[in-house]
Amino acid sequence: MGGESSILIRRFFLLASLTGFAALALVGTRAAAKPNILLVTLDTTRADRMGFLGSTRGLTPTLDAWTKTATVFTRAYAQAPVTTVSHATILTGTFPTFHQVRDFGTPLGQNLPYLPQILHDAGYTTAAFVGSIVLDPRSGTAPGFDRGFDVYDAGFRLRRPGENRYDTIERRASEVTGRAIRWIEQAGGRPWFVWVHVFDPHAPYDPPTETKKQFTAVPYDGEIAAVDRALGSLLRAADSSTIVAVAADHGESLGDHGEDSHGMFLYEAVLHVPLVIRMPNVGIGQRVSTRVRLADLAPTLLEAAGVSRPAAMQGQSLRLATADRPAYAETNYPRRAFGWSSLTSWRADRFLYIRAPKPELYDLVTDPDARQNIASTRPRVVDGIGRELDEFVRQTTGASSARTRVDSELAARLAALGYVSGTNEPAVTGIDPKDRIALANALQAAELAVDDGLFQKAIPLLEKVVASEPNVKLAQLQLGVSRAKQKQYSRALGPLAKAVELDPADMFAHYELALAQYETGDLRSAAAHFEIVATRLPKRADARYSLGSVWARIDRVPDAVRELQAALEIEPKHFRSNLLLGRILTLQGHMEQALPYLRTAVEVEPTNAEARQFLSDAESRASRLR
Repeated sequence: MGGESSILIRRFFLLASLTGFAALALVGTRAAAKPNILLVTLDTTRADRMGFLGSTRGLTPTLDAWTKTATVFTRAYAQAPVTTVSHATILTGTFPTFHQVRDFGTPLGQNLPYLPQILHDAGYTTAAFVGSIVLDPRSGTAPGFDRGFDVYDAGFRLRRPGENRYDTIERRASEVTGRAIRWIEQAGGRPWFVWVHVFDPHAPYDPPTETKKQFTAVPYDGEIAAVDRALGSLLRAADSSTIVAVAADHGESLGDHGEDSHGMFLYEAVLHVPLVIRMPNVGIGQRVSTRVRLADLAPTLLEAAGVSRPAAMQGQSLRLATADRPAYAETNYPRRAFGWSSLTSWRADRFLYIRAPKPELYDLVTDPDARQNIASTRPRVVDGIGRELDEFVRQTTGASSARTRVDSELAARLAALGYVSGTNEPAVTGIDPKDRIALANALQAAELAVDDGLFQKAIPLLEKVVASEPNVKLAQLQLGVSRAKQKQYSRALGPLAKAVELDPADMFAHYELALAQYETGDLRSAAAHFEIVATRLPKRADARYSLGSVWARIDRVPDAVRELQAALEIEPKHFRSNLLLGRILTLQGHMEQALPYLRTAVEVEPTNAEARQFLSDAESRASRLR
């Protein structure tokens, strides 16, 4: 036995010296039984802002120091430049061709392998702390993402005029990490898996006070610096026996190839991402330069935890990352936002190939920034890589690839963050996004202006978009909404009606059109559109209230009462429904029935003068009848 042990030890050190993290990780996973696991995802974070990846900007001292205890993967690639799509890849260990989450609101399939569920079934306590409404399952933007979690800390809502975005649609990294730390400190004896997602680097770039002045010229850098500071306490909360993985879901273009933000293109700026894994006493200070994918992260964490990985997982353990892996990526954003072509890309050998109406091929060894398209001069390379891409898609496409249309009432939530929702069908055909990127930038800038209530700034940008591309639904919708917010209701009708024409299933467009019609006195048309919304979304209290409110004004009072009661069954403390129903019952002489509704309205908004007046009137009438 002693001789065999000596031989095994010598073989171990020889293998470790040859393959670094690859060999060490295997031994590390056998040494610990069900270790705690912390997964941190950084939204919209470029690799070239990380000091540990060569940046000299000094933005990430916390991460730079921490990575010295971990393994850094210097050439990690995302599979999509969109938050939900990329996180589906990270958490399922499968490619978008398989998991089919290609749009906001597309449900995460119940049969997909899912890291939180797998760990939960293996005895882990699981918790998620996310920084944005984009990953809030209850908001409808990320349905199914809470599967397998004991705790999913989200609870976001739409931002109303005058409200702070950080109290509604987003939380700063310091708040998200603080919530996670408090949970970790109170976790029991069972092993835990915690996912923490920070959203700060996403536009609009608005660093917190402590970094804002320092980064006035480049606020994006200020957001990165703020995230780095917030991660310090979180990383300290994960003791040395905890497996920790830090990865970005995608990067940010910041003008690269003409794109201001992300979602349209598949170049290095948005797909090359930071990826770091720390395992106890394993791979300390290692740097792995082979190309890997975010799809490889979930199987790696399962292996490190000693948990069997499902056969359906398509990524490969990073323990085996001794040779470059081809990296697939796709974006359906150009198609669903504008009706242009989707894009797919394939990184293999030294090349980046982008399948588009105008194909692109770049030699990343001699042209790392992908500036010189050599597709026309290397047709045999294009054909060969194209066949590789076709074969990959064939082998990785899920059994169910049925097209899914997202319920478009999500548009309000997504527009607040500069996103669009539409069809879930990738297709490389039509207009090449490269030829329209200025228009896409204008629309995204307008969406952010709308979110900040800067409607006067948004309107000319949106008018520019619709003049050039009249069939872009979101541009028409946002133009109508912006004009309505400026009380230009008559001018809002045209673009809102166009938005409904372009997408009759968009309930948000119907709702906004109805509001504008109501304000211009066209009550019957407003009622028709509100009825469509209430029928399609019967569990939305606002929709039921709005329909009841209009019906009350066109002498359909019994129908109005029914809708208001339905709204209150959904949301008992809905202020406007309580107020209007209480007032109708008062005017009908049913004061005793009216009083509970009016008292609830005053309870919900105690400073509202109209609610107090209606309650006082009902109480006075009731007292006279007693």
